[in-house]
Order: sequence, then C-alpha cells, then structure tokens
Amino acid sequence: MTKKKKKYYTVWQGHKTGVFETWNACKKQIKDYQGAQYKSFASLEAAKQALEGNYFDYIGKNKPIKSELSAEQLKKIGLPNYNSISVDAASSGNPGIMEYRGVDTKTKQQLFIQGPFEQGTNNIGEFLALVHGLAILKKNNSNRILYTDSKIAMSWVRKKTCNTKLTRSAKNKPVFDLVDRALDWLKNNTYSTVIVKWETKAWGEIPADFGRK
Repeated sequence: MTKKKKKYYTVWQGHKTGVFETWNACKKQIKDYQGAQYKSFASLEAAKQALEGNYFDYIGKNKPIKSELSAEQLKKIGLPNYNSISVDAASSGNPGIMEYRGVDTKTKQQLFIQGPFEQGTNNIGEFLALVHGLAILKKNNSNRILYTDSKIAMSWVRKKTCNTKLTRSAKNKPVFDLVDRALDWLKNNTYSTVIVKWETKAWGEIPADFGRK
C-alpha cells in the first residue's frame, strides 16, 4: 500500500490563522467561517512561507501542463474566449466542505464566491456556480460566455435539475437551500448566455480553479 504523503495546511482567514499539520485541525478553523481562505502544501516550509503572503497568490493559478493533444488539435481548439467568466468548485471529500466561485477568465479577478459549506459535493458546487454565473450575467445584460470544466453541471443546468445522490440533512441544509433557489431561477428565467466546456487538456486548469489539487 502506498503511504499517503503528509500535507500541511495554511489558513489565511478562519477562526484561527496559521499553519496546521492535519486536515482535521484545519477543518476546525474553516468550518462555518464565511470566506475562509486555506490551502494545502507538501512541506512545512512552503506552508509557512505562504502564510506570509497573500491567499490569492496561491490559488487559481493555471499550472503548466504537457498537452496530450497534437499541434493540429491545439490549433483546431484555438485559444479561450476572454470575453467570458469562468466558474469552478472545490470539495474536500465527497461529500465534504465545499465552496464555489466565479472569476474573470482573463484577469482572474474574483467576481463571486460562496462557502465554505459544511457538507456538499463537487458536482453540486459546479452546478451552483454555473447558475450563479448565469444569474449575474443576465442581471448585467452581459454578452460574455460562461466557462465550466464540468460536463455534469452543464447537463444539470440544461435539464433544469440537480441529480445529486446526496441526502438532505440538517448539516447540508444551507447547500440545498441554494440548490432550491438555483432550480427555481432556472425554471423562471430565460437566458442567452452560451455555456462552454473549458478545454483543460489544451489550456490547463480553468482560471476559477481553487488550486488545491
């Protein structure tokens, strides 16, 4: 059995800030803390160094990747449309602590963020992020397109459903309250926004990625 690599957790905003050596210790600091800022690191030194810096310097950075695509495929796909916003979600566990956000695709300026929520799934977060993005773009009468890297979320939005297997409970009530609002919005609104699948293999991680992989 492969030994799980130890991680260290930097918390910039939480009930307590600092570097924590276990996920459970980190979790206590971010649970029920709106707008918590945290990330894991492979070494104690890196975590301590990050604490001295800014949270936004460590998340949402597109990691260089070795493309699995040929030059011809890359040419066919082209570059992202920067007249857009990108959305993504992160979940520590399935289910687990979940949050989602939207950013300007070009500048990576954060446009909205929700969470962390005590119990959710990545799929639910991706779905909520898409609907949140749609609502903002409609409200602003914007012609921007909307990028997501989740085919499941795209399908749920298209079908106006949230086909999660997560059972409702007191713990995840805030999440399902948002799901209900999102479904209600989809059923009572039309929109012209084009939702587009982010080409991760060609462009790297989506700009809204939380960078905690």
